[in-house]
Amino acid sequence: MPDKRTHRGQHPADAKLFAPEMMCELRSALADYSLLLSKGYAEKSALKLVGDRFALTQRQRLAVMRSACSDEQLELRTQKLVKPDAINGRDIAIDGYNCLITVEAAMSGGLIFKGRDGCFRDLAGIHGTYRKVTETIPAIELIGSFLEEAKPGRVLWLLDSPVSNSGRLKTLIGELARDNEWDWEIELTISPDARLIKSEHIVASSDSVVLDGCKKWVNLAAEIIKQRLAHARIIDLSPHM
Repeated sequence: MPDKRTHRGQHPADAKLFAPEMMCELRSALADYSLLLSKGYAEKSALKLVGDRFALTQRQRLAVMRSACSDEQLELRTQKLVKPDAINGRDIAIDGYNCLITVEAAMSGGLIFKGRDGCFRDLAGIHGTYRKVTETIPAIELIGSFLEEAKPGRVLWLLDSPVSNSGRLKTLIGELARDNEWDWEIELTISPDARLIKSEHIVASSDSVVLDGCKKWVNLAAEIIKQRLAHARIIDLSPHM
């Protein structure tokens, strides 16, 4: 069956799964899952333990998994975080799909989850194929205008070459960059994660593997959403102390 979605991240069950009355249990689940990660439990087994205890659906488990991290991960990520006003004149490498899809989801009214590390993450998935949606061009333009004000040095976009339609997205981003006179470089690569981890650039991503392995990172998608998308549906799953 062809994918006929015109928006990113919206799901009919989310209003019930993430209703205000569910927040207490979801935050408790995130706290328990993060504690197990801090104690060295494997992610898969820890998520099953917590998910079964709180009777979470698969979508709720995904939100908890993406929002959690161990104490060690939290400390490391905090140490390596670069504030947006500090990227002026410095080269950045953008985890293309990671950043773009989160901004698309926020623009389309999809739920955005604020994780323990302060990153904003969505529940959208591309499953090997990227499909352009109504928000794609506005999202790229929003990222571009934000970066234009931040004035970084070199801007490198990395897109997963194994994902279908990556070539088309590269062309689209390139055309928008030329139209707006943004000095961007867009590359297709088999493993953006590996490139980002090794890069000397400041990395723009919310991918846990990338954040744990890179040298420096900026919370680009979260800053764009906080500063430019007041209507975004943000759910903070971090336990409130």
